[in-house]
Amino acid sequence: MKVLFIGGTGTISSAVSRLAIKKGIELFHFNRGQSHRKIEGVKTISGDIRNVMQSKATLKNYHFDVVVNWITFTPEQAKADIEIFSGITDQFIFISSASAYEKPISKLPITEETLLYNPYWKYSDEKAQCEEIFQKAWKERQFPVTIVRPSHTYDETLIPNDWGYTVLDRMMKGKKIIIHGDGTSLWVLTHNSDFAVGFIGLFAKKETLGEAYHITSDELLTWNQIYLMMADELNVPLDAVHIPSDFIAQHDYEHGAGLLGDKAHSVIFDNTKIKKLVPEFECKIPFSEGVKEIIKWYTRNKDWQIVNKETNARINEIIKAYER
Repeated sequence: MKVLFIGGTGTISSAVSRLAIKKGIELFHFNRGQSHRKIEGVKTISGDIRNVMQSKATLKNYHFDVVVNWITFTPEQAKADIEIFSGITDQFIFISSASAYEKPISKLPITEETLLYNPYWKYSDEKAQCEEIFQKAWKERQFPVTIVRPSHTYDETLIPNDWGYTVLDRMMKGKKIIIHGDGTSLWVLTHNSDFAVGFIGLFAKKETLGEAYHITSDELLTWNQIYLMMADELNVPLDAVHIPSDFIAQHDYEHGAGLLGDKAHSVIFDNTKIKKLVPEFECKIPFSEGVKEIIKWYTRNKDWQIVNKETNARINEIIKAYER
């Protein structure tokens, strides 16, 4: 099987790349070679996917069984994908997002048939618009698209909050950290190596064309549990302030959009569809194990111990404003 990844070295795609190589897939990466992640066995095609004409010229003599663009975020980029990859692949996988499902969620569990409607977060809304464009191309011109909606997928480098290492640093220094809401909403964290099994199981299967799949863990955790697991692994007490998500959004619009449009809502995913198609898909790494990888990574890699002064100040401001 000959497969092309646009990107291929990100949090999710790096795990999929490693598993693809392990399975003997001939894997190409189309990127600018700037990532810190280096994956043995990958054939690199240098280029900038945002340059449509250059990309078409570079790829004109190739044909792939599968193409995955890991970095399509806007309707304009979706249209460019259709232009670039029409005729040179038997399957194109668009990476959407489970955050595109309706907010607030009217019915649990979430299935692939759940309405896509998220007025709170531009990122999610544009992913839904991209899906519409790809589905139209499938229906009208048989562009061979398969849609995948990851939820919160992580590896050892991805701390499960939008403020990054700054939060771990605050924990270690005994400072207060923020948990949105009362911390009891349910969340799903999926290890990237587990995700990779389900994802590769979609490759070169004609029955997936025109279909959408989410691929997530079945483990349900509250945000209180998630933060407590991080604190326990750091061997420090957790000093948390619970603040409503809409209050946080008033003081930090970007962070607030991700809360109101995603993390503030309880999510439970029905993974029947992916499990039926890919029986070997099974999430084997609970967050109690994944959090050990995260803390170990940041403890051992000082270059990653980056405290953002602006983020620190913003957290302090939000806490002070709420306590007033």
